[in-house]
Amino acid sequence: MSFAHWYNRTLNRIWGFVEDRTSMRKWALRPQPDFTFKPSYWTGAFVVNAFLYQVVSGALLLLYYQPSTNTTLTACGQPVGTQSIAPAAWCSTYYITHSVPMGELLLTSHLYGAYAMIFLMFVHFYRGYYLGVYKAPREFSWMVGTLLLITTLGMGFTGYLLPYTQISYNATNVGLVLALRLPTVGPLIGPLILADGTSQGLLSRMFDAHVLLLPLALAALLYAHIALFESHGIAPPASSDPLQRRRFTEKDDTKAVPFMPHIFWYITKWGLLYVGVLLGIAALWPWNLPTYVGNLAAAGVVTEPDWYFLWLFKFVDFQGVTPVIAVAITTVLIVFVLFLPFLDRSKRTHPRDRPLFIWLATSLLGFFIVMTVWGGETPGIQIVPLLIAETLGPIFAVNAVVTILFHWRYRRSYLRRLAAREVAFAGVDSAPSPPVAVPALGSAEAKGSE
Repeated sequence: MSFAHWYNRTLNRIWGFVEDRTSMRKWALRPQPDFTFKPSYWTGAFVVNAFLYQVVSGALLLLYYQPSTNTTLTACGQPVGTQSIAPAAWCSTYYITHSVPMGELLLTSHLYGAYAMIFLMFVHFYRGYYLGVYKAPREFSWMVGTLLLITTLGMGFTGYLLPYTQISYNATNVGLVLALRLPTVGPLIGPLILADGTSQGLLSRMFDAHVLLLPLALAALLYAHIALFESHGIAPPASSDPLQRRRFTEKDDTKAVPFMPHIFWYITKWGLLYVGVLLGIAALWPWNLPTYVGNLAAAGVVTEPDWYFLWLFKFVDFQGVTPVIAVAITTVLIVFVLFLPFLDRSKRTHPRDRPLFIWLATSLLGFFIVMTVWGGETPGIQIVPLLIAETLGPIFAVNAVVTILFHWRYRRSYLRRLAAREVAFAGVDSAPSPPVAVPALGSAEAKGSE
């Protein structure tokens, strides 16, 4: 017996013992088909891995962070012997980056991890959009995932203020102005966010939302999302067949790969790779802490949010676009995405069968990319309507032309294949049937028939 054969058999026996004693098959996640062992099928798992790292790194940062706007007696990077006038929130962040062992790596990886989590969520969202995974019976799973995306953006918004830098303070105030302009919702959430109207009240509310309220909401939504995933299973590949079965059965699960240990170790492998790459990037490009709120040297600081909100800030720079209009259009986009399963009623899931919705998705993706770059290059500069049309008009026009051409070409080839199939079926139906053997006279069959 070879060592490899003995080793594998021993592991199987040990694992069988563990499964028998823990009843793991009853509480572990459902098995998955073999064809899903590709990174593109596990974008949601990548988001979960990123979320877990944010929880761990954020908990470590809480050991040192002070959510206070009061000044401290710590030097905070100023000459020794002088009393600091910097807020405690900024000073504690400075202390993490300069005095806590590996603190700069921890803080930078937490910040970059937030960026990575939001980016991965957008990748997961667009993959599901293009492949039509929001169609029946997964409508509610899509809606819960949309709420997860919105809550994650809320986590980024509330966490941006916590270092209490002048640039984050200015950007948060602009974001609050937009949020308070929401119809009906704005006046209701205003007192909850602004508290007593002081800077300390605002920081305390943002801190509570970032470390308690929004994480609880994320955990609840994530549980609902996974429960719905367990109910329906992973979505099958996109197809032009309207009769394609969209739900896996228990019989399918018996033929699939079990979650423990195969899928668990598969996800763990990608999770460890994610953490390694994240820590490597954080070590090579550490984050530099900007100056604190109230520093006179920060008078010329340009208000600029993180990259995932740059498009909205630039949108307000458009001539004629007021905060009310910007919030109204953003609300329409959110409602459209949330109720997309009930707007796209086609039973086909392949992108080539949904030209209108594919054009909308691709155009919005191009719009967000251009607006993000535009906002980073020219923050706070007003844009005239002619320049808006010259910059954004080609995005929607080119996407429309490309989508129409691809759909037209697909329809031609599809109709051609359909006609060829009908001709083949007609040929089979018109073919002469094979001769039937007639028993000879006097045989046993003939005598029996008489």
